[in-house]
Amino acid sequence: MAFRRGVKIAIIGLGQVGASTAFAIMASGIASELVLIDINREKAEGEAMDLGDAAAFTKPINVYEGTYADCQGAQIVIFTAGANQKPGETRLDLMEKNVTILKQAMPQLVKYCEKSILIMVTNPVDVLTYIALKTSELPPNQVFGSGTVLDTSRFKAALAQHCQVDPRNVHTYIVGEHGDSEVALWSSANIAGVSLDDFFQLRGLAPLNREQLAEQVKTAAYEIIQRKGATYYAVALSIKRICEAVLRDENSILTVSGLVKGSYGIEDCCLSLPCIVNGLGRAETVVLPLSVEEEDALRRSAKLLKDIIKQAGF
Repeated sequence: MAFRRGVKIAIIGLGQVGASTAFAIMASGIASELVLIDINREKAEGEAMDLGDAAAFTKPINVYEGTYADCQGAQIVIFTAGANQKPGETRLDLMEKNVTILKQAMPQLVKYCEKSILIMVTNPVDVLTYIALKTSELPPNQVFGSGTVLDTSRFKAALAQHCQVDPRNVHTYIVGEHGDSEVALWSSANIAGVSLDDFFQLRGLAPLNREQLAEQVKTAAYEIIQRKGATYYAVALSIKRICEAVLRDENSILTVSGLVKGSYGIEDCCLSLPCIVNGLGRAETVVLPLSVEEEDALRRSAKLLKDIIKQAGF
């Protein structure tokens, strides 16, 4: 990608996800200015210093520790601030702590970032995306979450391994909650336009245990957290990918989380569906044909999220 002057990105929260995202963005060359904000200003300053030392190896970029006021003029603000998910803890278990953090941050975000694209990453991302949207009163295209972009990548990678092909030739999605009620879209899954069953037959591959693979994708984060305490590299690259789609005005289809208004009979809820992502942000939802089972599972996922949103007082 060509270097773009005048592209400013701000990251709020410099834990492992935020710091890894800063590294991914700097290495990619998609921004010329990167603002790092954390309640622990010394931590943010240290991350900026560390990244700044790599200036000779990257495209020109100004990385610095800042405040909310320094977010002004940013094309994209990435919100990763919050408590980490602990072993045995679900994303929804994090809700109370991270809703409080978001409520404290939102007035400052609205004050300085009313024209920015706000990408929510903190878990539970669907719930926090909804709360960010409602409390900011920004347009729905400007406020969306990282959603199941990473889950979809995990799904493609698992299928690619079984099918012995490049993951980029696997076409399918994970939709719904970024969490335990997510839905794998088997009915539309294909390899280079060939349905899975036909592809297996063409290549002489063994049958696939779909339930087992979907469970593997769903629980991948838990497995990683159990082994190393947190997930951050893959999510950082998924965030970088979303930023690219916005900054390049790509019209890429990504499963970001955003407000659903009527699709599949779902109203007033944030969850992931395939969406066109471009310079406007989350521009349009792509309504795919689903099987009866998939549509029912998606509605159950939406109901679960709506119940949690009500528990949070929204």
